[in-house]
Amino acid sequence: MSFIGNISVKNLKRKPARTAALVMLAAFLSFTVFCGTFVVSSLKNGLASYKARLGADIVVVPDKARSKGTLDSILLQGIPGYFYMDGSVLDKIRNIEGVETATPQFYLATASAGCCSASVQVIGFDPETDFSVQPWIRESYSGTIGDGDIIVGCNINVPPNKKLVFYNTECNVAAQLSETGSGLDNAVYAGMGTIRKMMRNASDLGFDYFEDVDTDRAVSSVMIKVADGYSIQQVTDDINIHVRRVQATQAKSMISNIAGGLSDVSGIATVLIVIIWVLSAAILIAAFSVIINERSKEFAILRTVGASQGMLTSMIRTEASVICIGGAAAGVIFACLTVIPFGTLIRHKMELPYLMPSVPVILMIAVGALLLSVLAGAAASFVTVRVSRRETGLILRDGA
Repeated sequence: MSFIGNISVKNLKRKPARTAALVMLAAFLSFTVFCGTFVVSSLKNGLASYKARLGADIVVVPDKARSKGTLDSILLQGIPGYFYMDGSVLDKIRNIEGVETATPQFYLATASAGCCSASVQVIGFDPETDFSVQPWIRESYSGTIGDGDIIVGCNINVPPNKKLVFYNTECNVAAQLSETGSGLDNAVYAGMGTIRKMMRNASDLGFDYFEDVDTDRAVSSVMIKVADGYSIQQVTDDINIHVRRVQATQAKSMISNIAGGLSDVSGIATVLIVIIWVLSAAILIAAFSVIINERSKEFAILRTVGASQGMLTSMIRTEASVICIGGAAAGVIFACLTVIPFGTLIRHKMELPYLMPSVPVILMIAVGALLLSVLAGAAASFVTVRVSRRETGLILRDGA
């Protein structure tokens, strides 16, 4: 270690309470910057993933879905729900001008009973017409989804024998999907034959989910792709006018609602980061100013024994660097231990898609938080300029 470095470290050790307070301030600064940036990045990743998984231009659900539970709560929060309409609406929708493809989905909430392995959301789809679920499934599973096969989200616990039972329907877990950061991670996916069997068994077991809708004809929603050259808004309006007891909604409006919540969270986080950085920098500057004034006689004595103005400046800047780098590193480590293990809890509390960034991005966020903290310390250390300009004799006379 250099002479300046050795002196700086000894000065910090000589006042452990003061040093600890400054280190904690630097740690708090980097902790806040890291956590805020990490959460905002995770929310943006989750929104992009949710948008890619939805895959439809228009989503049609029955009117009663407003009171029975919404598509948002099923897909975003993973809250088990169900609502049904007669499958005849599917043919009516396909006859609407501008509809290129329409595929049904089925939502079945499993029970916390002996007939079911777990209480989860089951999402059924038609393999012959589906364009929403299967492209995502192919990222993890390239095989054929046969009768009795299910695909599960990344948060579903799969037993060693890869068998799960829902409404006395034994299913084979064919694959587990990649993370999306939304309620889709808590769902189970099944082809039409498997979901129809579950629905019939649920009805036979006395679960009154379907009311007056035949389980062999019931569908929960219809995902629609609009043909090129047609207005999505116009097709949406036509469905709402010509098909009774349904609600057609543009998928982008669902996403825009989520994006609005994300924008609010991002804005608040950004403002807080800026305010905390400014306040922390101001406190560090004030603290170093007080410290330097207290040590003015010490600096004067060093000048009398041959220390140059540059050496004094280097010593203070070295002390500031040690404090800020050490504190920032501790803050980043503590932030990682706080936000990474509790990602699922954060997503549930925020009720927004939340997908943690990749390791390289996390490292970039950590480096950015470290740099901002060190920058605040560098700004504070510049107060040494005015100290080094004071006359040594005046300092010693004032301290006498």
